Amino acid sequence: MRKYINLLFVVLIIVGFTTGCTSNSKDKIEFNKSAVAWYDDILKSISRGELEKADKKYLSLRSEHTNSRLIAPAMIILAMAHMDKEEYLLADFYLGEYIKRYGNGPKGLYAKFLRIKAKFLSIRDINKDQKMVMSALSDAKIFYNTYKNTQYAPLVQTMIVRLEMSQYLLNEDIASLYDRIHKPKAAKLYRDKNKKFIYSSTQIKAPKNGFISAINPF
Repeated sequence: MRKYINLLFVVLIIVGFTTGCTSNSKDKIEFNKSAVAWYDDILKSISRGELEKADKKYLSLRSEHTNSRLIAPAMIILAMAHMDKEEYLLADFYLGEYIKRYGNGPKGLYAKFLRIKAKFLSIRDINKDQKMVMSALSDAKIFYNTYKNTQYAPLVQTMIVRLEMSQYLLNEDIASLYDRIHKPKAAKLYRDKNKKFIYSSTQIKAPKNGFISAINPF
C-alpha cells in the first residue's frame, strides 16, 4: 500500500505540473510566494472543497519553504480534509509523512490516532477487506497498549472491540459455509478461532449495511 500511495502522490505532482503548463489566463502558474500565502491558499481551496488544488498548493509550500513551520499544520488539515471526503489513502499519506517528520512533537500522538482512525474508517466490507481488518486491529492494539493512559485510548479501544466483532462474525460465516457443504473439520477450525474472543454469537447482531460502517464510533 505504501508503494501505491507514493505512486499516487507522484502522479499528483505530474498532473499538477502538466495542468499548470496547459492552463489558460484564468488559471495562472503561481510560484515564489511566501509560506503564509501558500498556507492561506491551501485553506481557501479546502473551504471550497477543491482538495486537488489544495494538494498542489501544499506541494508548492513544501518545495519553496522546506523548513516552514506551516508545513506541519498543513499536513494535518489536509489529512482531515481528505478523511472528510473519504479519501483515506491520501489521508494516510499525509499522516504518515507527518509522523516521520514530527512524530515526537506535541501533535505527534494526535496524528498517530488519526492514522488509526483513517484505517478503521476505510474498511467497507469485512469479507473483501480481511487483510485491512487484521492490519487495523494490529495497529489499534499497538496504539492502545502504548498510549493506554491518553485521551485517545477509549476511542481506540472501541475500534478494537468493533474490529474483533467483525472478525468473529466473519469466522462464524465461514464456519457456517463449511457446515453447508459438509466439511465439519474446516468449520471447527474457524469456530476454534473464535474461542479467543470474549464474545458469543448471541451477543453480536450483524447489521444489514456493513459491519464497520454501522458501528462507526466517531
